[in-house]
Amino acid sequence: MGTSVNITRRERKRKLSSGAIVTQTRWVVNYREPRTGRRRQLFFDKQKDAQFRRNQVIAEIETGTYSEDGTRNVTVREIVRRWLESCEGEVKDGTLDGYRRAAANIVGPLLLGTTRQRAEFTASGKLPQGTKTIQLLGEIKIADLSTSDIRSWHKTLAIEVGWYSANRAKMFLVSILALAAEDLNIRPPAMPTKLGRGRPKGKKNILTTEQIAMVIRYAHKDRERGLYTAFPFLAGTRPSEQLGLLWEDVDFDANVIRICRMQERDGSITNLTKTIAGNRNVPMGALLRSLLLEWKVACPRRDGKLHRIFPGLGSRQPWPLPRIGGGGPLLYWNFRRRFWAATLKKLGLPAVTPHSARHSFISTLQAQGIEVGLVAKIAGHANATVTLGHYTQAVRGGESAATALEQAYTI
Repeated sequence: MGTSVNITRRERKRKLSSGAIVTQTRWVVNYREPRTGRRRQLFFDKQKDAQFRRNQVIAEIETGTYSEDGTRNVTVREIVRRWLESCEGEVKDGTLDGYRRAAANIVGPLLLGTTRQRAEFTASGKLPQGTKTIQLLGEIKIADLSTSDIRSWHKTLAIEVGWYSANRAKMFLVSILALAAEDLNIRPPAMPTKLGRGRPKGKKNILTTEQIAMVIRYAHKDRERGLYTAFPFLAGTRPSEQLGLLWEDVDFDANVIRICRMQERDGSITNLTKTIAGNRNVPMGALLRSLLLEWKVACPRRDGKLHRIFPGLGSRQPWPLPRIGGGGPLLYWNFRRRFWAATLKKLGLPAVTPHSARHSFISTLQAQGIEVGLVAKIAGHANATVTLGHYTQAVRGGESAATALEQAYTI
């Protein structure tokens, strides 16, 4: 009996950051491998492309020229495209844009020039005068990719673009090759040893425990602005997660804060976190709980109702009356300039970034003896080894982490 090769239509609904619902249609070629009987599915954006591949597979099977995995001619560029498509709907749009930029450093071509010239080339597609491009891994067949190819590519990228971009692209390449192994049954080449270790990684500038304690004490003194700066030190949130928090996300009975949404650059809220692991519950200690309860009384309302936890403030009224005209989104740059930087300057502290509070949160929990697995879960890391070293089994509850954190800041 011959192998049946058919085409099915698959539709998926996606919600954009604007709230609009769009439908994505894919055409899937379905069949089983002639020798192994393994089920295969090939995805296409256009029906005619699916029909062409279906006819091609039928002809190859009938003439005995069919390749076992059907992927001898699939290039790195093609599997990168598939990987990016698999990320759609799983991460927020801003994160996906970052993935695309990193992927461009994998497939190429790479313009040899300045950062500005590369940005112009990416935007216009036109080669700036006096520059040229070189190929990267994009046109290499995935089945032919070698460890040597990867080492040479990484070295070129590190020299021309920088170590950070090269190491970030290499991190994504590992995931892309894993997808190729799963979908195309191709064993990926071994990653070169000690890749990206030629340059020491600089330490991130973060506040000391004593300096963070000053920020926490200031939150009690400045009851309107203090919590805006103290919160990420006590919850470990990313700035976009903090600014996207709603009061409905705080469960005062269970003493947890649900991280399930983020604020985009334009102030809109998307019901996605940076990654799937970013959707999590953060334990709330007694200190943070009391600060939030106090702020809840005076927090600006939207149309008279509590909505955002960290909104624009509006016009002042006598404490604890809510401010007038506030309650709307607080854009990141306004938060950083008017709240974060202003508070650090007033306290005479170093000008660290808001994201450094997340690093302080993670480092403090580890220093207080909280298991790495629990720290990773609270911080929203998909894999503890990414930033926290070797994974250990979490045996205590989140309340122990919140208690340890607040004890560290009680000076």
